[in-house]
Amino acid sequence: MKKRDLGTTGIAVSELAFGGVEIGMPYGIGVNSEADMPTEPEAIRLLHAATEAGVNFFDTARLYGASETIMGKAFRDRRGQVVIETKCRHLRDPDGRLPDGATLKKRISTSLLESLTALETYYVDIFMLHQADLGILENEEIPAVFADLKAQGVIRSTGVSTYSVEETRKAIETGVWDVVQLPFNLMDQRQAALFALARENGVGIVIRSVLMKGLLTSRGRRLHPALAEVETHIRQFDELVLEPVPDLSTLAVRFALAFPEVSSILVGIDKPAYLHQALAAVNGPGLAPEIMSRARNLAYPDPQFLNLPHWDRMGWLT
Repeated sequence: MKKRDLGTTGIAVSELAFGGVEIGMPYGIGVNSEADMPTEPEAIRLLHAATEAGVNFFDTARLYGASETIMGKAFRDRRGQVVIETKCRHLRDPDGRLPDGATLKKRISTSLLESLTALETYYVDIFMLHQADLGILENEEIPAVFADLKAQGVIRSTGVSTYSVEETRKAIETGVWDVVQLPFNLMDQRQAALFALARENGVGIVIRSVLMKGLLTSRGRRLHPALAEVETHIRQFDELVLEPVPDLSTLAVRFALAFPEVSSILVGIDKPAYLHQALAAVNGPGLAPEIMSRARNLAYPDPQFLNLPHWDRMGWLT
């Protein structure tokens, strides 16, 4: 498994990052309850198999159900072998307001303490804001709290999880965040416009939504009628699935890794078969220039519609 530098953090991460939401809570197409998820022992075996295959980067969050607890049990005897990225609880109040500085500090510190306890560790490698909108990114008190935690040694680097291009640009331009986790895939390629800016500023890029919750896999068929145009467009990528690219998910993974500014890509994994498939995709040959060019030209024409959280709320992904 190849490793890449995570910006200027001094941390080297595997090109494949293990997305931990699926082992902690029901998530993704066809996963509607705990009955569709791996058991805790199965999840631990899966995490161990990933480390033994060379994966050292694991992503989780305080809001991912039992994910942190399961990782804590899996890595208690191999903490030095893994890089753990977790995310803070949401900072806004239920009414959408951002609390005062003292409350923000308590909320962040408490969330981190909960994560450290669940993960059975005294530090996390990357501690992130979860869903950092522009208002949060413009707040001057939040970075100070993260900087203090970094000075204490309980976190090694700071990060933010963004959705929009505007949020990503703001996060990079503030100069206070070490890592940005952002959505990017074959269908929605908007964030590529900021890759060079991130590299110029020493900010590590971690990509999520590479497989669009499974839409860019064999499961992305017979979708909800509201997504008929999306499914039709996805089928155009089938023309690029030629040797040595065996399937759509491999195309999606290799496409994202073709950008040198990208440090690692998150792939949600909840079955051994998915782990093996992701490993084969990452460890295989890169895409030919012609395939890359054609893939770049097949971005979805209306990327604003590609709103996975909204689709989830509407029940279009069940």
